[in-house]
Amino acid sequence: MRNSAKSRPHHNRWLVLIAVFKLAQAVLFIAMGVGLLRLLHKDIGDALENLVYHLRFNPESRLVNFILEKAAIVDDKMLRRISAVFFLYAAVDLVEGTGLYLEKVWAEFVTLAITASFLPWEIYEVHRRLTWPRVSLLAINALVLLYLAKLIWDRQRQHLRQPVRR
Repeated sequence: MRNSAKSRPHHNRWLVLIAVFKLAQAVLFIAMGVGLLRLLHKDIGDALENLVYHLRFNPESRLVNFILEKAAIVDDKMLRRISAVFFLYAAVDLVEGTGLYLEKVWAEFVTLAITASFLPWEIYEVHRRLTWPRVSLLAINALVLLYLAKLIWDRQRQHLRQPVRR
């Protein structure tokens, strides 16, 4: 009788965790894209006012008033474009998450590059206004970047140490 633990492939738990994060992010982007498409042919201002009421936001706040003012310029064409961007981000996250779960080297490089490209903007946002969500997102992405860089670096060093077969 074979040991079932030996027959199952061993997954890198940190890559799986990053993959789950990416896949959850994809689900969020898909939900946001679908939500925007559901607003087609509707009064965005009314929908936002209802949301403000249900979430019990202060209707007199500057942020709420700013958003309600900007809602007037949003039309169906803009909603379609914004939802397409959300679906594009979701597709990228699905590819990254699936590739990381399957422990594909290309997915590690893609995730490393995309994560690195967003860090300057995240640092700027934290510097502009220090909030826990911004700091948390920056910390998570910095840890993902460092982990993937170390993983790739270690693999490359191991590859260079192996003797060349002829």
